[in-house]
Amino acid sequence: MIKQKTIAVVLATLFSASVWAAEPFVIKDIRIEGIQRTEPGTVFSYLPVKVGESFDDDKATATVKSLYSTGFFKDVRLEIDNDVLIVQVEERPAVGDIKINGAKEFSADQLKKAMKEAGLAESRIYDKALVDQAVQELKRQYSNKGKYGVEIKATVSPMERNRVAISFDISEGVVARIKEISIVGAHDFSESDVIDQMQLSTGGWMTWLSKNDQYSKQKLEADIESIRSFYQNQGYLEFNVNSTQLNISPNKEDIYITLNISEGKKYNVSDIKLAGDMLVPEAELKSLIKLQPGEVFSREKLVESTNAIADRLANDGYAFASVNAVPELNREKQTASFTFFVDPGRRVYVRRINVVGNTRTKDEVIRREMRQMEGAWYDGQKIKRSRDRVDLLGYFSEVTVDNPAVPGTTDQVDVNMNVVEKPTNNIQMSVGYGQSDGVLLGASITQNNIFGTGKYLSASIDTSKSTRTLALSFTDPYFTPDGVSLGYDIYHKTNKPDKLDTGKYYTSSSGLGARLGVPISEEDTVNFGLTYDQTSLTSDQSTGSPVANAFITKFGDKIRTVSATASWARDLRDSATAPTTGSYQYVSGELASGDVKYYKLGYQYQHFFPLSRDYTLMLNGEISMGNGLGGNDLPFYRNYYAGGIGSVRGYQGSSLGPRDSTDASIGGNKRLVLNAEMFFPFPGMKHDKTLRLSTFLDAGNVFGPGDVSGLGSDKFSLSNLRYSAGVALSWISPIGPLKFSIAQPLHAKQGDKKERFQFQIGTTF
Repeated sequence: MIKQKTIAVVLATLFSASVWAAEPFVIKDIRIEGIQRTEPGTVFSYLPVKVGESFDDDKATATVKSLYSTGFFKDVRLEIDNDVLIVQVEERPAVGDIKINGAKEFSADQLKKAMKEAGLAESRIYDKALVDQAVQELKRQYSNKGKYGVEIKATVSPMERNRVAISFDISEGVVARIKEISIVGAHDFSESDVIDQMQLSTGGWMTWLSKNDQYSKQKLEADIESIRSFYQNQGYLEFNVNSTQLNISPNKEDIYITLNISEGKKYNVSDIKLAGDMLVPEAELKSLIKLQPGEVFSREKLVESTNAIADRLANDGYAFASVNAVPELNREKQTASFTFFVDPGRRVYVRRINVVGNTRTKDEVIRREMRQMEGAWYDGQKIKRSRDRVDLLGYFSEVTVDNPAVPGTTDQVDVNMNVVEKPTNNIQMSVGYGQSDGVLLGASITQNNIFGTGKYLSASIDTSKSTRTLALSFTDPYFTPDGVSLGYDIYHKTNKPDKLDTGKYYTSSSGLGARLGVPISEEDTVNFGLTYDQTSLTSDQSTGSPVANAFITKFGDKIRTVSATASWARDLRDSATAPTTGSYQYVSGELASGDVKYYKLGYQYQHFFPLSRDYTLMLNGEISMGNGLGGNDLPFYRNYYAGGIGSVRGYQGSSLGPRDSTDASIGGNKRLVLNAEMFFPFPGMKHDKTLRLSTFLDAGNVFGPGDVSGLGSDKFSLSNLRYSAGVALSWISPIGPLKFSIAQPLHAKQGDKKERFQFQIGTTF
């Protein structure tokens, strides 16, 4: 006869006085029934009883509690069959699929990651409470983006094999717009002055582009820090934001922001001291401190000072140097003295340099940019320069460096260069428009990193109203281990200057050349080149350019030359696209021999002066000259031109300088261009440097023989410079750089071709 008893049925039984009505017994065997996904071994691992043990009321309760606590089961039953314990379970369904519908602000992967952090993910056990938590987490993510009206509906559908599919249907709504920003507590500065420090703003006519009227928590936190810096940089050492109030309209589309601030008192610096184990002469460290007694306190200068001291110590191997500036306030006199406590820590050297994340680029391509050596003392300056050089390669979307201590040591660190590869195989098309050149069309196939070797290969075609270029270029940036680059170029160019009113003639040039680039310092590069060129000239003897006709009569219509070039460049700018500080210098020279002989020389100097956070002054000067050798003039098709965007705005492109008897510009053998330009943010764009306005003053001209225009440009003379003044707009847009200018020509002469409004859209390859 079989004896069988059901011991537990529902969870509520666990809390009753008793779930066991039979006598205790010794377990002969344990059998698990009802499992589909869970491994039997997993269930056994949670059982508080084993075969051979006595089973009673307490152990029955403990068994059921233990299995329920796993969260794997929604029902647990215990049965006895001839002293065999039967554990019968019903599993909770697993999450088989999660779908996101209607999400635009975030990608599905981003939202799934947020839900996973809230405990809900595919293959995990389904729990309605976790679904509710996931909904709240998604709403929080949208709230951080300013979308307070988001609606999220979760639908659970059964699937085969005891699984469920969860679908989240999202109606994002609109981003809440900032209706008003109020600053409470501003006395020494006006409310508008404080609000000007913020990126967030109320709606304006350019906020469709900047989106600064769309609230986000991250932007507000950054703005609060900007306001704090604004006050503390002007002496308000004890400035504080007491509270932030955020009020949302009933329709959840308008936001009212109120910041309650305490300005505190304005402090001057009374004294500066150094303390601690400095290891470097005190005078040298003091020279790095920007704060000086008698000055108004500046948080920016304080941070620069502590960083400069720490960086100086890092250059000697003290990678973990700590510098803390401790203030001592005299509130009555409103002064503050600062003691810089220096703790260099232990000097360390680099055990190993690791390159991480390069799935395509070879290790050696990255390692040859390293200025820090393995086995040498840690040098913070060299590590920073190494990171910058790897970033400048252009192969990676992200480059970071960390310096973990070597486990078990106190004087070693590893340097991990972490990179994230980006595509370097580019097939690009470009469309642009230049007021002088008309429609600009271009196509290029470029491989910046062939097979991960760092070598460069490009094939391109460019065409405009007056020119067409086909070019093939190859560069090996490390032809030698010392970083000497070697490159080759093959090209074919056609030019129709009459389309630009610069002479009725045509040229067709084909050539090939080789280049060497020799780095002589971290910022300086010398380049050498040798090019063979064959140029064909076409000009009608009766209607063509008189200058071209005279040249063809003397030298023929096919000109072969070999030209040697040399140049030196020093780039100290902080950015190649929107510089705010630093300088750029470029010196070039060319010497050509063959059917014609000539030379060309050029020099450019450009300097950027940061006048404030948003205002930058740029000064630029360019001077170029050339001439023929052996008593001849510079070949006319190698002449310099000026006028238009890029030289002297307000005058038609390439129109300045000598003109022939047909009133066509023929260029000259000397060129001088001077520019002064003040850049500042576009109204409503605040600190955005991709869209900037500027006011400018341009000066320049081209000089040379053959001028019959009577405009006085045959001889070099500063009195014959043309000037212009105006305003310009530059925008680094998704389709490429856009430039617009409105200029008033100054010191113009009768016959000059003026063009007050000029623009150029897009770039060519």
